[in-house]
Amino acid sequence: MTVHSEPESRTAIDGAPSQGSTVALPLLDEPRDGVPFVIDTPAGLERAARALAAGTGPAGVDAERASGFRYGQRAFLVQIRREGAGTWLIDPEPFPDLRIINEALSGVEWILHAATQDLPCLSELGMWPDKLFDTELGARIAGFPRVGLAAVIEHLLGFTLAKEHSAADWSQRPLPEPWLRYAALDVEVLVELRNRLAEVLDVDGKLRFAEEEFEYIRSSPPAAPKSDPWRRTSGVHQIRDRRQLAAVRELWQERESLAQKRDVAPGRLIPDAAIVAASTAMPQTVPQLLSVNGFHGRAAQREAPRWLRCISEARATRNLPELQLPTNAPPPPRVWPEKDPAAAARLQTAKPRIAAVAEKLNTPMENLLTPDYLRRLAWRPPAPIDLDSISAALAGLGARRWQIEHVAAVLTVAFLDPDPLQPKQQKQPPQ
Repeated sequence: MTVHSEPESRTAIDGAPSQGSTVALPLLDEPRDGVPFVIDTPAGLERAARALAAGTGPAGVDAERASGFRYGQRAFLVQIRREGAGTWLIDPEPFPDLRIINEALSGVEWILHAATQDLPCLSELGMWPDKLFDTELGARIAGFPRVGLAAVIEHLLGFTLAKEHSAADWSQRPLPEPWLRYAALDVEVLVELRNRLAEVLDVDGKLRFAEEEFEYIRSSPPAAPKSDPWRRTSGVHQIRDRRQLAAVRELWQERESLAQKRDVAPGRLIPDAAIVAASTAMPQTVPQLLSVNGFHGRAAQREAPRWLRCISEARATRNLPELQLPTNAPPPPRVWPEKDPAAAARLQTAKPRIAAVAEKLNTPMENLLTPDYLRRLAWRPPAPIDLDSISAALAGLGARRWQIEHVAAVLTVAFLDPDPLQPKQQKQPPQ
C-alpha cells in the first residue's frame, strides 16, 4: 500500500493524546496491489470465488449503496479482501445474487465496520457471515472517543484514510477510478485493524464482551416490517388531525410506489417536509398545491395532479388512521413522576448507577445497557424483585451475558431501595 505524509497536524494516537503535542499522520491513498478491476461477468465472479476460497484468515467486507439517489438500500458495489486472495470489487447488479461468494467464505470470519449498516444489503444478495467482527462496535466497547473507520485507523494504525466518496451515487456506471480506489482502501487494512483492536480489547478484559455483541448482531433475525411505515415520515408528529394524517398516508404511499417504479429515492420526488406541509394545508387546486413549501422542482410540478388526487382521496375517505398506534412501550420518562412516582424513582436511581458502571468500564452507557431495556424494567419490574428475576428479565429483553453480569445486581439494589424522588426545581421569577 502507498502511504503519503499528510500536511494536516493531528493529535498523537498512542491511546491518549499527549499534552498539547501533535503529529502529522501519513495518508493511506493507494491500495497495495493497485486498484482492482470491477467484476461484472459470471466468469469473473467464479474467479473471485475461487480466489477467496483459497485465501487464508478472516475477510474484510464492505458494501457501497446509493442512499439518497436510488430506491431502497441495495448494494451497488461489494468489496472483499482476504490474505492470499487480494482485494475484489464486485458489481452485484448483473447477478441474481452473490451466493457463490458466500459459499467461498463459508466458515470464514467477516470483518465489517458498522456491520448493521451493510449486513441487510448483503443479505439481499444471499451473503451472511458465519462469524463476525465489527470494528466500529469493537471501538465503542473499547471506549474510543471517535469510532468512524478513518478515526479508528488513525488511533490504532497511525495513518489516516480519506473518506471523500462515502456519500456518492454508487449506482453510476462506469464507476470513476478515484471511487474504486476509495472502495478498495475501505477493506485494505480491516484485517490488520481487527487484530490490533482485538489486542486492545483483550488487554482491557473486554474481548468477550465484544464477541458476544458481534454474535448477537450476526444471529439476530431481520427486523419485522413496520405495520404503518408511512408513520416514519419526518415531522408527522406535528399532525394532530386524523384527516390530515390520512393525507400523509396517501401521499407517502403514492410517493413510495412511484419511487419504486422509477428506482429513485423517495425524497428526490418530494421531501417529507412537503408531505407534512401539504397534509396540513389540504390544498384543493394545483396552484394551491404548488404554493405549499417544498413543492418545487420537476417531480413536484409534473406530478402535481397525482399529489392533489392523494389529498382529495384523504378528504373523502372514511378510513381515518388513529393519531397514535397502541404500544407496549413505557410512556416518555418526563411524565413518569405524575403517572407512576415509584417507577420514576426507580429510573432516577438506576440510571446514574448504570452510568457509573459504564464509566468504570470505559464503555458507552448505551452499549452497556440498551436504554429501552432500562426504561422497560424500571417502569414494570418483575415480581418479586431479586437478582434472579432481574437477570431473567434482562435476558428476555435481549441483553447479553456480559451486560447482565455487570448491571443485574446494580438494578436489583436500585429497584429495591430507590432514592426519594426529587421535585423539579421551580424557576424563580426575576427580581
